Amino acid sequence: MITKDIQIEDLVENYPFAVRYLMEKKIRCIMCGDPVWGTLEEAAREKGFDEKDIRVFVDELNTLAEKNR
Repeated sequence: MITKDIQIEDLVENYPFAVRYLMEKKIRCIMCGDPVWGTLEEAAREKGFDEKDIRVFVDELNTLAEKNR
């Protein structure tokens, strides 16, 4: 299950579809071919997203995870 506390490195490794999702949201998750360090929440907050937005991201990513099983 994906949470706001998931490390970006783990998210990219375990849920490769998340890269495209985050790019669409303008959240940087890969730099020079390597995952960005930190959590999903930290990456989203750097882009100005609030708690409500982050909850939506987590919910949508978990829905995508179910579809990509």
